[in-house]
Amino acid sequence: LDSERPENEWIVCRNYYPMLQAFEEPLGFSSLDRISSIRPIMVLNASGHIAYANRAAFQAAGIPEDVANPSGGEFVRDTNGNLTGEMRNQTTFSKVLGARPSGAGSAPADAVLKTCERFASLGLTTVSELGLGGLLRGSGDWEVLKQAGATGRLSQRIRAYPMYVFDEAWDEAGLSPGEGDELVRIAGYKLIADGSNQGFTGLQREPYYSVDSTGIAYMAPEELTALMRKRAAQGWQIAVHGNGDKAIDNILDAVEHVASEGIDVKSLRIRIEHCSILHDEQIERMKAHGVSASFLIGHVHYWGVAMRDRIFGPDKSRLLDRCASCERAGVGYTIHSDFFVTDPNPLHMIEMAVTRQSWKEPDFVLAPEECASREAAIRAMTSEAAWQLGSDHEIGSLEAGKFADYVVLDGDPSSVPADEIKNIKVLETWMGGAQTFQA
Repeated sequence: LDSERPENEWIVCRNYYPMLQAFEEPLGFSSLDRISSIRPIMVLNASGHIAYANRAAFQAAGIPEDVANPSGGEFVRDTNGNLTGEMRNQTTFSKVLGARPSGAGSAPADAVLKTCERFASLGLTTVSELGLGGLLRGSGDWEVLKQAGATGRLSQRIRAYPMYVFDEAWDEAGLSPGEGDELVRIAGYKLIADGSNQGFTGLQREPYYSVDSTGIAYMAPEELTALMRKRAAQGWQIAVHGNGDKAIDNILDAVEHVASEGIDVKSLRIRIEHCSILHDEQIERMKAHGVSASFLIGHVHYWGVAMRDRIFGPDKSRLLDRCASCERAGVGYTIHSDFFVTDPNPLHMIEMAVTRQSWKEPDFVLAPEECASREAAIRAMTSEAAWQLGSDHEIGSLEAGKFADYVVLDGDPSSVPADEIKNIKVLETWMGGAQTFQA
């Protein structure tokens, strides 16, 4: 550690993945206190649903030893009932993040612009923010996005989804669906049904393959249904995070309850974010109510071997990210990175969907029957994505009357060898007829 830095300056790290970075002991008080007992330290799991901290971070956040678990979250304890420093669900570690100084001298809007510069180099012209409220813990996030848009330097269109954990704040701010403009817009509302499969917090029908747990329900079924009903009645499009098969059961139950009350759920374009483990009957239920899927396709590439060997086993892991089955059933789907969970390279995501090859064992193809066609995978990154965001009238395809958002590539993803799609270079990116990137 830099001795010249302030001794109480925070250290925040991300993308720790225990199955790939096997240390001698779990992260938490014991291991992180040895790095520093003075500086607050927090490490975010690659899933985005688990975090680890040292005692200094807990003290800075005012978290006592007898802290109660919040709804849908857990401060993990050892066999003696003592806190370990591990936290499950954002409702726990948001307390720690909230204690960190917001960054004197830093401007959140500038950070948005900087991040979007990188996105432009990858050929992205529109991105979605499914965690609105998570940065400034409420409606201030919307002001940040508007500030970024007002600079005239934003290189992507942003479609934002306020998170349910700040439900009262959104009501107090008077936020409404469709607010904003063609550049920065409120597209829908975000609910979260469970956690992460690779973190063993995704909610399952049966226990995990190597862990005696069925995961965590972030929202009780009654709460999920009530909030979906509230926002659907107000005309909000709804995106619901769901990884485990039981969580997806709960989501579809909520959709059916809302539909039974006379609300036209098909017109709301409800989608399941990640939609990781899908059974045939769930696909049928999605089709019946116009529910689409958005697959975190990196689950297959980066965690495919772990899904097979440790998380779900060889049989259930074949139900992961069922692109081809949804295509055959007529259920629309998109693919996404869940950045920062995986890299936001759209060409690599297309390759992942088409090949389903594993990073750890390149010759292993997880459920080859679920490989997407190239045409469908390209649509999943373009026209289908525009439809899910409620922007298909203005973007997603090159045709008269829509914005001139496009990329120039040095190869054709529909014809190069499937395992070389990721190697195609982006030469130019254009948004609204203005160039945002040139190689």
